[in-house]
Amino acid sequence: MLDADIKQQLNQYLQLLEGDVRIKVSAGSDAVSKDMLVFLDELAGMSSRITMEQVQLDRTPSFSVNRTGEDTGVVFAGIPLGHEFTSLVLALLQVSGRAPKVEQSVIDQIKGIQGNYAFESYISLSCHNCPDVVQALNLMSILNPGITHTMIDGAAFQEEVERKDIMAVPSVFLNGEFFGSGRLSIEEIVAKLVDTPDASAFNDKEPFDVLVIGGGPAGASSAIYTARKGIRTGIVAERFGGQVLDTVGIENFISVKHTEGAKLAASLEEHVKDYNVDIMKLQRAKRLEKKELIEVELENGAVLKSKTVILSTGARWRNVGVPGEAEFKNKGVAYCPHCDGPLFAGKHVAVVGGGNSGIEAAIDLAGIVSHVTVLEFAPELKADSVLQDRLYSLPNVTVLKNVQTKEITGTDKVNGITYVQRDTGEEQHVELQGVFVQIGLVPNTDWLAGTVERTPMGEIIVDRQGATTLPGVFAAGDCTNSPYKQIIISMGSGATAALGAFDYLIRN
Repeated sequence: MLDADIKQQLNQYLQLLEGDVRIKVSAGSDAVSKDMLVFLDELAGMSSRITMEQVQLDRTPSFSVNRTGEDTGVVFAGIPLGHEFTSLVLALLQVSGRAPKVEQSVIDQIKGIQGNYAFESYISLSCHNCPDVVQALNLMSILNPGITHTMIDGAAFQEEVERKDIMAVPSVFLNGEFFGSGRLSIEEIVAKLVDTPDASAFNDKEPFDVLVIGGGPAGASSAIYTARKGIRTGIVAERFGGQVLDTVGIENFISVKHTEGAKLAASLEEHVKDYNVDIMKLQRAKRLEKKELIEVELENGAVLKSKTVILSTGARWRNVGVPGEAEFKNKGVAYCPHCDGPLFAGKHVAVVGGGNSGIEAAIDLAGIVSHVTVLEFAPELKADSVLQDRLYSLPNVTVLKNVQTKEITGTDKVNGITYVQRDTGEEQHVELQGVFVQIGLVPNTDWLAGTVERTPMGEIIVDRQGATTLPGVFAAGDCTNSPYKQIIISMGSGATAALGAFDYLIRN
């Protein structure tokens, strides 16, 4: 099942195994079980440190990765290929005794968790958000004997997925109860299980020279540039990487022919950590006020002070804002076709939005679902012509232009969408099982109302040095009025804002 290139890479990783690994396999006569046995036989044949035995686990087909004589609680239900192949490789290395690349403080927190925690994560192999969750929960199982984790491939266990009404991945259950969905970092998971630091842990910090709000490409660039100037730099980030984490393939980052969002986000964080930057993760700012110093209040009640501030809070998916959207989020309403598309195999879905993102989503989904209905508000699609040509060549796609989405309907989950034909006012309803919203982005600047000047769309207005209308406050990236929202442009604007802030400090 493994091609020559993958085998070559895998062979290099397997040489890093520090101890013996025992794989316990629960297989039946079904096709997935047979493929899993072939896959594991190939894997075990590549290292003398890996042995196999057949057992009966809670799910079939599945296998667990263990130390000799000790069950770690790491289980893969299905074949972890696609994006999850890395999760398997890391599990093998970490079970063998190789140290994880996680901060020691987080490791200590995990080891200190008391009680029994049985995690289950439902994933799809095409989901680029799922590996972060799988790898975090696997590591927690390896570090703490009271924690177990089973990764469940929804495609291999469709009946179970439908029985639990799982319509978004990753979906995590703890001791049989829903725990969370979407991308979750190991810090976020741990924070749900243990007491997080209160405001006092932040209030005692000395004032910063530059405080960066946001950990995406713009924020990381800003922090690196200011730290290199030797000035006291802090960065507040709800999650490092920002919107980049939700990006699958990146092919226009100059000098890098191809990378993935999660990989780039990890590189951003590692680069920032090379410098003397005070990184405050899992924190959100809620208020900014200029006094003698600039004060930034966090949602936990802490107040940070700084001589200058760089706002790089990025943007988020724009909501349609119609009845049913919020009620059926993760119950048929989705925003990531790569992650959640496989859960709608053979079903009828809609894509709201006719720009590049919407049409790319419709093309991807058409290869999975039975039918795709595209709804576009404008009289014509806004996507590039090459994408439109591809879309119109597909036999299972219907395009509705000049229509306004009125309501997403359902009971316990989505069962249809209602729209209005804008030129006639005629109302129509389409029965379907899923709605993917792809109508652009909205800047994360609501909390700044009344502090800095913004456009009617909420974008922070900046000058050529990245300065806002409030002295000492700068901004960069997708939260600003930059006409183009691109990773490389965000990085450049982050550097500009950092240099602008440094110049401001010198002059004041």
